[in-house]
Amino acid sequence: MRSAEPAHGAAAAAVWDIATPARRPGRLRGLAMAGFRARTTDPVDLGVVPYPAVTVAVDVGDGSLAVDDAGGGRHTGGVVVGLGTHGVRGRGRDIGCLQLRLSPVLAYEVLGPAAELSGRAVPLDALWGRAAERTQERLRAARSWSERFAIAETALAERRAAGPAVDPEIAYIWRELVARRGAVRVERLADEVGWSRQRVWSRFREQIGLGPKRAAQLVRFDHAAHRLAAGQSAARVAAESGYADQSHLHRDVMAFAGVTPTAVALAPWLAVDEVAWAAPAYLSGDRRRAAAR
Repeated sequence: MRSAEPAHGAAAAAVWDIATPARRPGRLRGLAMAGFRARTTDPVDLGVVPYPAVTVAVDVGDGSLAVDDAGGGRHTGGVVVGLGTHGVRGRGRDIGCLQLRLSPVLAYEVLGPAAELSGRAVPLDALWGRAAERTQERLRAARSWSERFAIAETALAERRAAGPAVDPEIAYIWRELVARRGAVRVERLADEVGWSRQRVWSRFREQIGLGPKRAAQLVRFDHAAHRLAAGQSAARVAAESGYADQSHLHRDVMAFAGVTPTAVALAPWLAVDEVAWAAPAYLSGDRRRAAAR
């Protein structure tokens, strides 16, 4: 990852200073972190495009940050956005925010049962209790993004050490879905791990938060959305991303993002990805830990 110094993406430079951790081996596989600070005191209102990772956002600034969900809930302080959640918006002024992206494998190990997060945004303290408040206080008091990244990684590592582990078979299926950008039959993966289709569906939903077919669709959508944001035509993206046709792409984008492929291509949230999230978080969890359990 990049140095923990502010960086500017071409489309996001007018709005955000973005910091990412310095290059070093991380203790936690499946974790990506970025710090965001608004470069303007004007109100910010951004729709969040669904992503194949669980997102944790912690307000560390002097301004205001609120995360609104599709159900009308408003969350402040720290919030967790579950896998595939749509209709989420970030709003505020003079924002300073630490954002973590966790692979669903790691998210299960540090946040608990994925069913509690599926398609939802929930306060971090609902999952971590008083530990969430203590961690947020330390993050706000930190003097640099580097210090905040270290605090966050330590907190996650401690939770993970005491948390449940994803079945190695489920971790393998998730990695294969990602590696093949969703273009693989889940029945084939069930055969590869020696499980019944019913068992795969049940355990995958329990530990990842979505059914395997829906998870594959989310991974495919994410790949397509970034190609659209890079300026590729919807027809080309549909043809090269595993969709039956352009109408199929349109339906999938509408289902996940609630807007057309044209609108997704212009989404401000995607504009920062090449700066903030150059190393995708959703690729895997810790394979050695999964295999050892």
